[in-house]
Amino acid sequence: MSKLIDTLPTSILRRRQRPAVLARAALAAGGLFLGSLASLLGATTTPARADTLVLVQGYLGSAGSWRASGIVPILHQRGWTDAGHLYPGPGWQIVSTVPDVKSTNRLYTLDLPTEAPVALQAQVLSASITEVARRYPGEKIAVAAHSAGGVVARYAMVTNSNIKIATLITIASPHLGTSTAELGSAIANSPLSWVAPFVGLNTINRSQVLYRDLWRDGPFTMLGWLNRQPHPTARYVSVIRTTDVRAPYAGDSVVHGWSQDMNMVPALAGRAERFVSPGEHGLRTDDGLLIADILATHAVASAAQH
Repeated sequence: MSKLIDTLPTSILRRRQRPAVLARAALAAGGLFLGSLASLLGATTTPARADTLVLVQGYLGSAGSWRASGIVPILHQRGWTDAGHLYPGPGWQIVSTVPDVKSTNRLYTLDLPTEAPVALQAQVLSASITEVARRYPGEKIAVAAHSAGGVVARYAMVTNSNIKIATLITIASPHLGTSTAELGSAIANSPLSWVAPFVGLNTINRSQVLYRDLWRDGPFTMLGWLNRQPHPTARYVSVIRTTDVRAPYAGDSVVHGWSQDMNMVPALAGRAERFVSPGEHGLRTDDGLLIADILATHAVASAAQH
């Protein structure tokens, strides 16, 4: 743990000694919690109840992304049993690589066509959530999603009232879109698209509809529509990835920080908790600690009020 602490900015380390003050400051700032690990800041924890966590990868990611990054092993150490991998079987029936896991808390990864349009990815995610709910009736389901996976999860929640997600944690997700997707669209509609397959970049051509789905929020974009639809009651948590914790809304090299903040979504204004995580866009090992802490702690606003 000391090695991990050494990697945190000194501005965060100084705040470790005053968790109550931090919580109240976070509430006053609209829930912006300047820290990457709630446990290091002394947040109040509650015993974990029986829950299931589904990990959703982002664009060009895979289920292996959560394992290769070290996140799944960290979550396992924090009491989340690896229940295996969900994938579409014959007839698109969702099946798992392992039998039902009887444990207090469990997690799943899943197959997702990450180059496909958001709506199609959301259908696969919804089917996976439905299968998890069938296996563990009455238990809460949480989703932690990276990058575009966060938009996919929100789309599923908004368009499918049959799935019940109690907590949605998004990491570096472009909720208000990203200019990177617009650049991808520009390349796909230029002469460069003819060259892409020959240089190993055919994903640009396969991802054209997804890129359009991730164009910045506007009157004629998918996000412009999604962000103004009623969202179900749930706990929404934005992990804002930034290369400069002093300027969280600067974000990373792929998504601006303000676009990662679900409070900027008109339908969710004031409803999301916000945590700042230093680093670049990709998944990090300590995301496992942050996810575990978020799921094990009360909401920041509740902690501040007490």
